[in-house]
Amino acid sequence: MSRLTLLLPAALISLATLSAQQAQTPQKVTPPSYAAIPAAAAKQPNPVKSSPESLARAKKWWNLDCAMCHGSAGDGKGSLAADMKLQIADFTDPASLKDRTDGEIFYIIKTGHQDMPPEGTRIKPEENWDLVNYVRSLAKKPAPESKP
Repeated sequence: MSRLTLLLPAALISLATLSAQQAQTPQKVTPPSYAAIPAAAAKQPNPVKSSPESLARAKKWWNLDCAMCHGSAGDGKGSLAADMKLQIADFTDPASLKDRTDGEIFYIIKTGHQDMPPEGTRIKPEENWDLVNYVRSLAKKPAPESKP
């Protein structure tokens, strides 16, 4: 009986220590993948018309929150991305977003993606739509083909 009396408290102490260690270990929260974008969000139309005013409003947010990773030109070569050795899409390439709807881009900005933190409620929905317009505007237009 004395062995059981000694083993039981030791087992409880070990369990308590293990539980405390697990509780102190920070859990990394992984933002959703593209596959996790709800269909309703993907189908959501952009209610903000792309205009010089919309792009000017978005450029302020872009320079404040996005350019450090995505680059000021949207080429994915921001200083923080380089420091963290991140591979970021080149939005100046028209092909990079050709398969993405405005609703998907809105959702990604709002909820984040991989290492990109979410804007969440920091920006108003209209400002998020402005950013969608701005991201779309970064794509370089293909050069017209020259005729021989």
